[in-house]
Amino acid sequence: MKDIQLDENGRLRHLLTTEGLGRELLTEILDTAESFLPVTDQAVKKVPLLRGQTVVNLFFEASTRTRTTFELAAKRLSADVLNMQVAASATTKGETLLDTLETLQAMQVDMFVIRHQSSGAAHFFAQHAAPGVAVLNAGDGRHAHPTQALLDAFTLRRAKGDLTRLRVAIVGDILHSRVARSQIHALKDLGVPEIRVVAPRTLLPVDVETLGVQVSHDMRAGLDGVDVIIMLRLQRERMGGELLPTGEEYFQRYGLTPASLRADSPDGVIMRPGPINRGVEIDSQVAYGERSLILRQVTHGIAVRMAVMAMILGTRNANPEVHGERS
Repeated sequence: MKDIQLDENGRLRHLLTTEGLGRELLTEILDTAESFLPVTDQAVKKVPLLRGQTVVNLFFEASTRTRTTFELAAKRLSADVLNMQVAASATTKGETLLDTLETLQAMQVDMFVIRHQSSGAAHFFAQHAAPGVAVLNAGDGRHAHPTQALLDAFTLRRAKGDLTRLRVAIVGDILHSRVARSQIHALKDLGVPEIRVVAPRTLLPVDVETLGVQVSHDMRAGLDGVDVIIMLRLQRERMGGELLPTGEEYFQRYGLTPASLRADSPDGVIMRPGPINRGVEIDSQVAYGERSLILRQVTHGIAVRMAVMAMILGTRNANPEVHGERS
């Protein structure tokens, strides 16, 4: 996977997973995102870096935050953006992923941003993409969601500074979470010394300890003294059987409330990839309380996605022959 993501000089050509990228490249992405953050405060929220290039958002799963922040990121880099309505596309008539890719590539697309319900879909696109066409994984099945992990790391770095001193707890549906996998790989490579996963046994992968995390089935023990709490959504759409008690029982044991926050992690900040299920995984007062970084995560997602797009496509305008590789 690492080889297909990087070119011969070790620079990004696709972003499919955080696994194997290493601290140096991950830090470069975060530093680049830092440079794009002030664009949000400009009167004209655009830079001309990707002018004349085309980005296609190809989402086979529903999304609000991810799709819109990718769209804003591309537009703020001055790219042309096409949002594909997959439900109204030829895939509903039996067209394969490969046919869809070939058709859109014939329109001289420079980058695909892909979200798909099947693990490995983004990797498949990257393997079959023409030279000079980039693929960004916006979430594939239970496998990976690299830009979410990157924006989480970026938000943490801005809020807490030195990541190498943090204790992080990831709580909830670890088994079905592509976000959790990407977060664990990214945070470990960035030097976070202690990562805990807190969940019922039925919502943990059998090999989770091989990722180098501490496992807890008890909320109080899992959150004891942590600096960061990342709450995950219960992904019922990916659950093949009855893996949980009722929502009320789950909230009693694993929901984050003001009381549990004060008792178990008095200095911890709260993070969460959307959407938010209030009263199921997190209390409303906690979700948008003073210790919550959730809205900052959304804001920072634009800068991080700008950074990734810029690092992959940003040299093209200085080298127009790149487009000729596909002619």
